[in-house]
Amino acid sequence: MWDKVPEWLLKADLQAWMAIHVNGHTAFLDWLIPFFRNENLWAPLYIFLLVYVTLNFKKAGWVWCVLFFAAFACSDHLNSAILKPYFHRIRPCNTPELQGILQLLVPCGGGLSFPSSHAANHFAMGIFSAITLSKNLKYAWVFFILWAMLVSYAQVYVGVHFPLDVLAGAVVGGTIGALFAILFHLRFKLRKPALPATDAVEVHNQ
Repeated sequence: MWDKVPEWLLKADLQAWMAIHVNGHTAFLDWLIPFFRNENLWAPLYIFLLVYVTLNFKKAGWVWCVLFFAAFACSDHLNSAILKPYFHRIRPCNTPELQGILQLLVPCGGGLSFPSSHAANHFAMGIFSAITLSKNLKYAWVFFILWAMLVSYAQVYVGVHFPLDVLAGAVVGGTIGALFAILFHLRFKLRKPALPATDAVEVHNQ
């Protein structure tokens, strides 16, 4: 399938990859950026989200947790089991023609490249979170989109994906995240429990 992609698109993708991966390197970024694609770095964020929604929104919060992980699982399966085998694109770090200019910062792995599962999964979780939490967390859209973009950019910078891989992953994952957010909003809204009448009066009097 990949041999049917237009030549102009492949050339633009390669030029963008060289601008980021080959010409964009600095010693500081070489040290910093690999951390952004490490799931352990983001573990506190996942814990915060799960604790925040379950403590504040009770039943709706638990449903939110289920759909948050379901969006991730759906995105990961679609990319790994269906799209990657169909398109069958080789990673840049496994492309013989690029070995002379490659500056690989992490293990390459033997998997395929298009779409990027890192990008798809983080955009699925990010878009789902942004849509469902935007009325409760200030700047939710800005934070979650920047988070997913940072992880995606890191994939190109370290040498394991082309820009087109992460762009496609963002579209796939973002679509899945939006669909799961719509599914959540069919039955639930993240509204904090209303204060009892006596408590509301006390708060007003204060």
